[in-house]
Parts: sequence; C-alpha cells; structure tokens
Amino acid sequence: MELSALSLRLCGLAVLRGLHSHPLVHAYLDTLSALGRSADEFASCYGALCQAQFACRDASQAILDAVHFDLNALTDTIDDPAPALLAATTRDIETLNALLALDGAALKSAAAARMGAPALGDLPDFTPSVPLPFQDGAALAAYYRAHGYGFYAQSSAFAVQEDGTVATITHPDAIRLRDLPGYERQKQQILQNTLAFLDGRTANNILLYGDKGTGKSSTVKAVANEYAGHGLKIIEMSPRHISCFPKLFADVLHAPFHFIVFLDDLSFRREDDNFAALKAFIEGGLAGKPKNLVIYATSNRRHLIHETFADRMGDEVRVRDSLETVTSLSDRFGLEITFSVPDKDEYLYIVDRLAAESGVDLPAGELHLLAERFALRRNGRSPRTARQFISQHLAEKYDNR
Repeated sequence: MELSALSLRLCGLAVLRGLHSHPLVHAYLDTLSALGRSADEFASCYGALCQAQFACRDASQAILDAVHFDLNALTDTIDDPAPALLAATTRDIETLNALLALDGAALKSAAAARMGAPALGDLPDFTPSVPLPFQDGAALAAYYRAHGYGFYAQSSAFAVQEDGTVATITHPDAIRLRDLPGYERQKQQILQNTLAFLDGRTANNILLYGDKGTGKSSTVKAVANEYAGHGLKIIEMSPRHISCFPKLFADVLHAPFHFIVFLDDLSFRREDDNFAALKAFIEGGLAGKPKNLVIYATSNRRHLIHETFADRMGDEVRVRDSLETVTSLSDRFGLEITFSVPDKDEYLYIVDRLAAESGVDLPAGELHLLAERFALRRNGRSPRTARQFISQHLAEKYDNR
C-alpha cells in the first residue's frame, strides 16, 4: 500500500480507533505524517517509532494485544454485528496489517526520496512483522468470542487497589490443586460449585472458614488457576475495599468472563460499616450482583464479627436479635466449608505427598517422626506446617552437602 494512502487509512481507523492511543500505533501515525514535513521532523518521529518497536520487541504481538484488549463497536454487538460494521472492521485490520508489513528501510527510502536527504539512510532499521491472526471483521469477531476482549482479557488474576481501581497481577500465584494434598471433600465441594458457575447453572457464594494454615486461601487460588483457560478470572479484594463493590459490579457486568471475587481473611468489628454493606451486596440489596460473579471468602471464624463475653452478657433488651446479627452475614453464603486442623493420619498423608513430590527419600518412620516433632515446635499440625517441614528438610540437606 502506498505510504500516503496508508497514512490516511491509519488516521481513519473507525472500529479499532482506540488503537490510536497505543504507543506503537501512535508512533507509526506520527512518522507517516512526517513524510510531508522536514527531514529533521521525520528523523525525530522515525526515531520515536524505532524506540517503540524496540520497546515492545514483537510489534505483531503488541498490536494483537491492543486489539484483544480493546472495547469497541464490534465487542458491543458481538452476538450480531451489522454487515457495515464487519466491513469497517475488515478495513481497519487491513490497515494494521499494512503497518506491520512495513520495514525501516522502506520508510527511510521514501523519506529520503521526497526530501532529498540521503543522510536519512543512516537512521536505525527495524524489520517487518507477521500479520495479525485474523484477516477480516468476521474472523476478529470469532476471535473475540473464543478469547474474550477488554481489560479483563489481559490476565487471569486482578487486585483492587487502594484507590478502588482494578489492576492486573503480573505474576499471580501459580498454585494448582495437585499441589494441595488432603482436604479432598472440601476441594470437591468448591470444584462442583465452580463448575456449576462456569456452566451458567445456579452457584453459591462460598465461605471457607477454619483454622489457620489449613489451605483455605490456597484452595481458592488453585481452583481459579485450574479453570483460567475456561474464562474464569479472580479479583482479590481487601475487606476494607468492600465499598468498591458497586463499581466492580458495573465493570464486570458485561465482560465476557466469569469472576471470583476473593475476600481473604474476612472479619469485622460491630461498628464496621462494611459488614452491612457486604450483606447487601451478597443478598438483599436492590441492585443485586451480576450473574457472572461469585464471592469466595476465607476467615478463621464462622461468625465474622469479633465478639467478647461482654457482648453476649451486655445490657441489650433483645439479646437474641443481637446474636442473629452476628451470624447474619455468614448465613448469606450459600455454601460454608470448614477447614479444620488435620488429625495425625491426614497430616502425615500430606507430609508423605509433599515429600514424594519434593524428592525427599527418608524412610517413612523417620520422616513421620521428624514431621511430628516439627509440628510440636510449630504449634500443631496443618498443611502449612507440613510444607514448612519439607522446605526446612530440603534446606538442611542442601546446606550439609
């Protein structure tokens, strides 16, 4: 495609117009526009283009990501896009592929010929890139249906920030269910609920409660990882950010994914406004929560409000009403799953599994004796204690080499 025509087509992006703000596309636009200006201006814009090329390393992947994460008229009507919209999308894709086919030598040669400035040939080079994996609007629509689109297509894990915005987690915990031996009944309950959720069937919000170190949080993250390839996303939210729920609900309502909002270590004091807010968001509020969102919360206590004996023996006229308030939030979780401290047999089963996976080759009797001693020093048996025991044994083995 002739460069002046390509410049006009790039200016005229319609469906994918949001890509104008992408650094690489913006640098292409500036460079093509500079072909009609001075050699100095072209050199400056071309240098910025080279910088953008080198920064992204793979121009084709960078443009593909920008298209993938875009929200546009095609994503808004993805189930039944109009023929004119598909035609406009095809034109935009052709324009982007023409950009990717450019190389530095062709741009410099065109500029040098127009401006009579052979010195432009001394500027850096960059090579052409492969085209996008779709060639027309219908193919891009199919790509969106298969892979999703928008902000939440960028990752499988996100976190609510202090200012209430949602950010991607660049390196999420990669734990999988196979890394968590034991607690098979509890894991099966969570898996069944999650599969029902992904299938569009009725699914419950879940409260995982019980003793510390029993793997409640790890199980939630592992389940999210197991089904990340099926469009399941996890959004970690601190209990102090519960007031952000309405905005989060609005953000995910039309996203083509399923979301677990993960509230870790949930507990409240009686005067905490977030307690009443969360009750309303789970069940009872006028707005309701999106069908593509469930809440998985963990806590060391089933009754999520800190209580004292003074609270129970206080001077309220209707003590029963007060006690029902304490349990009112946990009762709104459709599924409550208990993670108790493992007994000796289950603890040693977990130790055996972790030892086998880690290559610890001690005789079973000696391994169990050492694991029990370690648990006594660490305030009891738990999956966390078992994992710490194996890690310490491996560290000592390494140090003694």
